[in-house]
Amino acid sequence: MPTRFSKTRQHRGDVSAGHGRVGKHRKHPGGRGMAGGAHHHRTNLDKYHPGYFGKVGMRYFHKTTNQYWKPTINLEKLWSLIPSEQREEYLKAGKNGDTAPVIDLLNLGFSKVLGKGRLPEIPVVIRARYFSKEAERKIKEAGGVCELVA
Repeated sequence: MPTRFSKTRQHRGDVSAGHGRVGKHRKHPGGRGMAGGAHHHRTNLDKYHPGYFGKVGMRYFHKTTNQYWKPTINLEKLWSLIPSEQREEYLKAGKNGDTAPVIDLLNLGFSKVLGKGRLPEIPVVIRARYFSKEAERKIKEAGGVCELVA
């Protein structure tokens, strides 16, 4: 917007520039930011931000998140991890192929295989730290192998 259309240009000459003569435009009459949330702005916080103050739950001292690292992947996504050219070859060869694809999930950033979805009836070797019962069953039914990796 060009300067000539701005409100400050239009207010030039009138003393209070749109902020009223009686109340006056003072710097921060209610305090800056969240000031007064527990005092003079309590009504607003209680009404529009319930639960803003206080704590919930227990504290966990020195939480090491590494031991809880367990990214998961579903069976239906496993074949998408194989490069498309190789995938086509394996799918063409089917059960008659002499080699099976090896998917090392730890290198790909996953540690657990879950059993959602279906696998093609082609043997596949899957290396991971954890397998759900359903995933293990489906992989073995397809003729594949579940390898546990530390």
